[in-house]
Amino acid sequence: MKVLMLSSSREGQSGYLETAKSHILKHMGQAKRLLFVPFAGVTVDWDEYTQIVQQALPEIEVTGIHHASNAVQALREADAIAVGGGNTFNLLNELYRQALIEPLRERVLQGTPYIGWSAGSNICGNSIRTTNDMPIVEPPSFTALKLVPFQINPHYTDYQAPGHNAETRAQRIAEFMVLNPQMPVLGIREGSALLREDNQLTLVGSHPGVVFLGGNSQEIEPGADLSHFLKEQ
Repeated sequence: MKVLMLSSSREGQSGYLETAKSHILKHMGQAKRLLFVPFAGVTVDWDEYTQIVQQALPEIEVTGIHHASNAVQALREADAIAVGGGNTFNLLNELYRQALIEPLRERVLQGTPYIGWSAGSNICGNSIRTTNDMPIVEPPSFTALKLVPFQINPHYTDYQAPGHNAETRAQRIAEFMVLNPQMPVLGIREGSALLREDNQLTLVGSHPGVVFLGGNSQEIEPGADLSHFLKEQ
């Protein structure tokens, strides 16, 4: 398996996929064609979304899966697959609606490079129950691709706006831990990613991440070997 789970499409004021580009191209290896899944896009047209990704990655050919006459066949023939960010609920709902969950999972298990950012990383986990997004649509299930046996929280941040009294991200995840004490949640900050290569899992990028488990949290350093989290919980 080759799964790159980026926290976000950009870091700070950088351009779209600018900080992620080197990781993406390295992950793709010799592949020069990328099948893009734009279903997380809600306020952006899927054609426009695909073009944005193509402009950010001029070295390769980017094709939107929504143009395929047979999406399952497109997945089977893909050299590499990317799933973009946006609304995680809409993304998962569309994958279920088109019966693409199992074909996509099967293709990645066969070794096709997978690249996700934000929502596209969220669906790599056990479920989407730790997404930051609003449930604007109700998918048949919250169960996701299960390319890794834990929960993912992209865009993780410790920031709390002054005077803002809602729960912090850590407090939200603490609620999850109370009801799911055996399920790890890996929070990845913008500019960082989780990289799975077969049975090895690494935090890549320059920022630390956070592991939440059993009511506790622990910071993880860039480059940390997290392979033990690939064991089924």
